Amino acid sequence: MTTALATAVADGRDPVLGYAPHRVGRVTLIVHDLDRLSRFYQSTLGLRVLEQAPGAVRLGTGSSVLLELEHDPDARIRDRREAGLFHTAFLLPDRAELGAWLSFAIREGVELTGAADHLVSEAVYLDDPEGNGIEIYVDRPSADWPRANGMIEMASDPLDLDGLMNAAAGRNWSAFPEDGVIGHVHLQVCDIAAADAFYGGVLGFDITCRYRGASFYGSGGYHHQLAGNIWNSRGAPVRSDRATGLADVELIVDDEVIDAVRSRTSSEGHVVGPRRISLRDPWGTSITLRSARPDQGG
Repeated sequence: MTTALATAVADGRDPVLGYAPHRVGRVTLIVHDLDRLSRFYQSTLGLRVLEQAPGAVRLGTGSSVLLELEHDPDARIRDRREAGLFHTAFLLPDRAELGAWLSFAIREGVELTGAADHLVSEAVYLDDPEGNGIEIYVDRPSADWPRANGMIEMASDPLDLDGLMNAAAGRNWSAFPEDGVIGHVHLQVCDIAAADAFYGGVLGFDITCRYRGASFYGSGGYHHQLAGNIWNSRGAPVRSDRATGLADVELIVDDEVIDAVRSRTSSEGHVVGPRRISLRDPWGTSITLRSARPDQGG
């Protein structure tokens, strides 16, 4: 990865603001049709296959794995009303890239499920063939993010589709850019207060925005690396068995974050290495924290 943005991400600096103690690494999905899902993420998002193993494909850009697909034909089909994934959000480096992707999607007949201007960002939505939500977005400059009462303000206003495509200025979409990353992961949770206690109190995120039925969790001043909503999943029970959809969200964190989370979870956290800890939120969604310093193992 050779661009300034990719270098910043590798060094642990947020793509927009610089340094962030928490940032999204990879998302792991359990899928029924591995070949179909792999082809979709390659052809529609432009990700490349970086690693293959029996029953698994890891896709990404440059040398960074962003998405891991695990094949399990016996997994239960996830109910859209239960806890788990709302969408994985792929962050593009500039507005021209989003305009180029949107032009490509319209030309290729990609089925979109929505589009919105969130004040802090501009976003387009779609689903993969097994119903996993996807957001493709670009951030506005952080200086332009509206704020009130110590919080970042967000909305779901109409998106200027024509303006986005004009911003591409003839640029053709060919592949997911090397300086693209997973900017955030939006989760379905069952109770906002309990989500705030886990993602804020246990994992150490700041609550950056409250929206109707949702909270947004940011680190290093970013609007959010994680979010949780109850729009489809209010009151849903704990996930009890292996199902399609979200298997794990990996967060790349400072060593100090791992130490702090371990101190707050004691026996609740399942340690899988000296610089790695895996734990579950109150509804069974797996979150893995991995040290940003690979030389320390984990």
